Amino acid sequence: MALPFPCIPIRFDRHAAVIAPGDGCWRPLLGEQARTPSDLIVISHGWNNTRAEAENLYSDLLGHAALLLREGRLPGLAGRRLAVLAVYWPSKRFAPQDRGGSNAAGAGDRLDRESLGQLIEALGRCFDSPAEAATLAAMAGLLPRLKNSDSACEGFVTLARSLVTAGRPDPEEGSDRFFNDPPLRLFQTLATPLAAAATPMSNLGAATAGQAAAAGPGDLFGGIGSAARAVLNLTTYYAMKERAGLIGSTGLNPLLRAIVSECPALRLHLVGHSFGGRLVSATAAGTSDATVLQAHSMSLLQAAFSHYGFARNWDGHNSDGSFRRVVDRQAIQGPILITHTSRDTAVGMAYPLASLLAGQNASALGDSGSTYGGIGRNGAQKTPEALQERLLPAGGSYGFLPGRLHNLNARNDAGDLIRHHGDVGNRHVAHAVLSAIAAAAP
Repeated sequence: MALPFPCIPIRFDRHAAVIAPGDGCWRPLLGEQARTPSDLIVISHGWNNTRAEAENLYSDLLGHAALLLREGRLPGLAGRRLAVLAVYWPSKRFAPQDRGGSNAAGAGDRLDRESLGQLIEALGRCFDSPAEAATLAAMAGLLPRLKNSDSACEGFVTLARSLVTAGRPDPEEGSDRFFNDPPLRLFQTLATPLAAAATPMSNLGAATAGQAAAAGPGDLFGGIGSAARAVLNLTTYYAMKERAGLIGSTGLNPLLRAIVSECPALRLHLVGHSFGGRLVSATAAGTSDATVLQAHSMSLLQAAFSHYGFARNWDGHNSDGSFRRVVDRQAIQGPILITHTSRDTAVGMAYPLASLLAGQNASALGDSGSTYGGIGRNGAQKTPEALQERLLPAGGSYGFLPGRLHNLNARNDAGDLIRHHGDVGNRHVAHAVLSAIAAAAP
């Protein structure tokens, strides 16, 4: 991968261990006085990206950033030397590409046992141990009985849950419902029409708006087929949620704290797209107050986690968001920017399903007034430190403030500056990220 800045690629396995190029890989770049960078951009792709797709995102975003710098658009960065740590993590694809290039079935498709079996087979790319393969085989064996057997439906949910190592419960994400509701009741809830209209979760990280199309209810089993697909989608969603958090908090966090310890003058900037936004937020939060990472800016580009992720008392019962520690412990010295848009149907449709599981009205489809909504759809909600602003065309002037969260709505008078979930490598987004870097205090 050719990037316009010096780059350190680093790859993690699913257990958050560094597998390439190895411990201390950053020392050659950061240890040479002649080219020691002043700023390190740590960037992470999201779920559903192959390595090639991640590299395309990095090349696009950072290529635009380099061009803006050459054009002198960011005078505050004059003389600064940027380097990049490019993160790769195993965010494997869920559904195979269909004839239309989408990861989700089209509204007119019939979701029969064969296609459900194909989805389970594809799930093996996320769950590849022998024990997990046996669990998937058992789930496939239940497919012929789902239509007429409550015990088969119950077993299907129980097996799916066993594939996910549930971490800290996140009520704002709906994961408590997925893991704790009686299995049969969960399956029956997911058989409603809303479940079929709100399960394109495998499209998080998709490159085009068409890849965020929702599955339709017209399948062979009716509600049964829709429920089975929803169970599979939720399983992958929560598995990738846990994986991104684990890699961020126990893999990338200690690596970056080691870098900061050896290079205290280095300015650190976190950038994450989709589930990569969750990964870098978990990196900043660490596993406890003692492991909070001190960074200079953080840019969350169409991030895939709850819009209450940074909230204080989001439910009126003193419940804070999963990443509230980032704000309370002032992990980010400079600004946190959060791009969001109602055009992001991938993030926007992931959360009404949580409303359905909670027995709440999800007719608003995860908008800012919903209990369950995505931060890439609505920005940070119920977060006192958040400011409501607009993403500006490249060259615009931001007034980013240290310690504040800037919700940047990409839909404004200038048009849709982010057209869909994957459209974050463009010039406007690059300008916002560089503006956050420039605003960060030395």
